[in-house]
Amino acid sequence: MTGLAHRPLREIAQSGLPFALIARDGATVEVLAGDVVDVDLLGDIPLEGPDGTPREVLALVPFRQVRERGFECHDDGAPLRCLVVNERASIPRDDALAQLPAEPVALDQPGFDIGDEEYAHIVRRVIADEIGRGEGANFVIRRDFTAGVSTDAATAALTWFRALLEHERGAYWTFAVVTPGHVAVGASPEAHVSARDGVVTMNPISGTFRHPAGGATVETLTEFLRSTKETEELFMVVDEELKMMSAVCSDGGRITGPHLKEMSRLTHTEYVLRGRSRLDPRDILRETMFAPTVTGSPMQNACTVITRHETTPRGYYSGVAALFTPRETLLADEPTHDLDAPILIRTAYLQDGRLRVPVGATLVRHSDPYGEVGETHGKAAGVLGAIGAVPRDAVAEKAAGDIREAGGAAVLDAVAGGGAAEIDEDAPAAAPRRLADDPAIADLLASRNARLAEFWLKPQGTSGPAPFAGRSALVVDAEDRFTTMLAHQLRHLGLAVEIVPWNEVTDAQIDAAELLVSGPGPGDPRDAANPRIRRMRDVVARRRAAGAPLLAVCLSHQILADSFGIDLAPLDAPHQGLQKTVDVFGVPASIGFYNTFTARVPVGTAHVGGADVAADAAGDVYALRGRGFASVQGHLESILSRDGMTTLQRLVEQSFA
Repeated sequence: MTGLAHRPLREIAQSGLPFALIARDGATVEVLAGDVVDVDLLGDIPLEGPDGTPREVLALVPFRQVRERGFECHDDGAPLRCLVVNERASIPRDDALAQLPAEPVALDQPGFDIGDEEYAHIVRRVIADEIGRGEGANFVIRRDFTAGVSTDAATAALTWFRALLEHERGAYWTFAVVTPGHVAVGASPEAHVSARDGVVTMNPISGTFRHPAGGATVETLTEFLRSTKETEELFMVVDEELKMMSAVCSDGGRITGPHLKEMSRLTHTEYVLRGRSRLDPRDILRETMFAPTVTGSPMQNACTVITRHETTPRGYYSGVAALFTPRETLLADEPTHDLDAPILIRTAYLQDGRLRVPVGATLVRHSDPYGEVGETHGKAAGVLGAIGAVPRDAVAEKAAGDIREAGGAAVLDAVAGGGAAEIDEDAPAAAPRRLADDPAIADLLASRNARLAEFWLKPQGTSGPAPFAGRSALVVDAEDRFTTMLAHQLRHLGLAVEIVPWNEVTDAQIDAAELLVSGPGPGDPRDAANPRIRRMRDVVARRRAAGAPLLAVCLSHQILADSFGIDLAPLDAPHQGLQKTVDVFGVPASIGFYNTFTARVPVGTAHVGGADVAADAAGDVYALRGRGFASVQGHLESILSRDGMTTLQRLVEQSFA
């Protein structure tokens, strides 16, 4: 086979050879070719050859792989497709553009599979029936833009890749993957997870600012950044990804940011999380399936909710494209490969002559149904505009900042007045103006961190005072991996910690635990017919009866309150991703809350049975304490809990009292 570097891209495409094009650095395009191997499990991804030699693999991981974590999904049988790389080349971006076709690909009967009104109705149902009933903090529900395509798949892939490469700035990966019977072409803004030289990085992106006609400005972006809904949406996904980081990284993970991710038609807000891990990259990928920005939180129940409200399988949407690259130097007990895995969003799929562009909106307690409809249009527009499915306005095509810098107000006036043809297309292009560089925008972004827990903003590798050194705790997970963050905090307090799922913990383990932490989870604490709720009730009751040290969190706090005869009731408005300063036994504490139900006592109640009660002016109970137990309604492990560590230490001390 002639070397890839010397073969025109169109020739490679027409040869029938499976191949991929990836643009990651803005200057070059990587060309990968090889053999396709479909496997069932992430652990089967063939990172070694028959002789044990490490090899490079590009894997398309479908959403159905959540089955490996025991989560629900519509199983469409989409293969975990691996391109085992036999040959690779790197060519300059401009050379690639010169080789790629530019003639638009005609689409037949384009449109969304779910109409705007129907999607708005789904949004209302999710808010009322899922978030409103305590099933979670946020959920992502998708719909698909579809069309017929008569152009051959390889030519369409090259055409769309060129268009995205030209017009969709700010992408983390721009890519085309062409394998037998299936094409995926996209411009993903989001690196879900990477692992390089033992450092794991995750990049939660959330909050979507759709550029107005004429392009984004400091003023319009400022209004977006001050939105409570958009700010809390980002904090919630950071919390969810920190759960994953705490599961795969010994040091838990550190937050940096926030930053802006500026695209052609959209701007997102993002954080970066980093920690150290020696896990096999396939295990890292499994533990981080999949990004909460495209599923919801808590993750396991989000998959269940998606199954209830999406009537068709997701295919590869919200999965990842995972590139496993052999490491050049290895130390003992280190993984053999690095990992780079963007989320499969902003991606067009072509199979059997049908184009499919899935997009979704993140639904939270105060989502506006028609606003979320608009968000799906906005997310689709970048991809659809690039591939010619919707018109590109002049501002998007020139990358709004370029026009603003090159032509100023006169250019924008011309565009607004229909005079886009007056733009001098031969004028030198100015460097794009990044709105994040504006001092007012930078200050507004930085101010967000004043709300966050210092614990997660500083390096996690060094250990401070360990007041409970030599002691141990068993954490019972009720299907909310906030327990991984909680366990990390407990370890920083000196405790040796083990996490056990609710359906695996034994009575013997419950009895033997030095400190038992009964964890949070979704659902109605009054629903004794639910096996998970019923088991968590057993856990709390068994520890109370034994008088053994118990710390109960969120759902388990409500269960503990119920055991004292305290009423449980739904809140008028769910506290999902809400930060409040509350009185915890005489000490004000800034805590993050993710609850739909509350324990409630008559106003002024300070004691119930053998429990001290910390409640607000309405009687909502935020904490309980007594001989050998303590509980808290909020999540002390959340990034929203500025006083999380100090409050956790106080409550652990109470549990041991």
